Amino acid sequence: MATSTTHGGETVSIGETEIASHRLAGGLFIALAAEFVTAIMLAAAMAPDYDFNEAAISDLGVISETALLFNASLVFVGLCNVVGGYLFYRVHGRRWIAAVFALAGIGAVGAGVFTLDSEGLHGLFALVAFLAFNVQAIATATRLRGAMRTFSVLAGVLGLVFVVLMAIGDGGNTAAFGAIGHGGTERMIVYPVMIWLIALGGYLLGLRDTDSLAGDGDRTAGLTDAPDASD
Repeated sequence: MATSTTHGGETVSIGETEIASHRLAGGLFIALAAEFVTAIMLAAAMAPDYDFNEAAISDLGVISETALLFNASLVFVGLCNVVGGYLFYRVHGRRWIAAVFALAGIGAVGAGVFTLDSEGLHGLFALVAFLAFNVQAIATATRLRGAMRTFSVLAGVLGLVFVVLMAIGDGGNTAAFGAIGHGGTERMIVYPVMIWLIALGGYLLGLRDTDSLAGDGDRTAGLTDAPDASD
C-alpha cells in the first residue's frame, strides 16, 4: 500500500506512481492481446478464400478487405507492448527486460508498416516480433512468483519451439509443419504468448499494493520500490 509522510505541513504520497504503473501495464497487456487475437480472427473470416492451414497470418495484411484491420492491429500491439513494457519496468526495474519488450514492440510495428509485399523488411520485423514476444515471456518469469512464473516459461518456450519448426518448414522441410500446416504453426507462435499476456495483465491488475514481485535470489522488489538503475 502506498504510504504517506508529512513534510512542512504537506502530506506526500509514496509509491503511488509505481502502484499505478503495474495496473496500467496490466490493462495494456490485456488490451493488446485481446485486440490482436480478435482482429486476426475477424480478418481471417473476412478474407476471401483464406486458408487457415496454408496461408500465413501476414497474408491478411495484403488482402484488400483485411489489410487496414490487420496492419493497424499490429501497430497497436507494438505500441501497447512498448508502453506497457516501460510501465512494467517502473515496477521491476530491470532494463534488460524492458529492452526485450521494446524490441518485440518494434518488431510488431515494423511488420504492420512494412507489409508482406515489402521485400525482406516484413519478414525481418516479423521474425524479431516472433522471437522477442516469446523471449519476453521467459524474461518476465524472473520477476514473477508461483504458477504465473511457470506459465510464463512454458508459454515462451512453446512459442520458440514453433519458431524453430516454422524455420525448418520454410527452409523446405514442410513435414515440420505437420497436420496444422504453415498457418497453424504461425498461430502456435502467436496464440500462447497472447494468452500469456492476458494472464500477465490479470496478474498485475490483481496484485495488492502490499504485494511484491520476485527478485534475484532472496531479494524482493516491492511494488513501491524504485527501479534499480544498476540492472
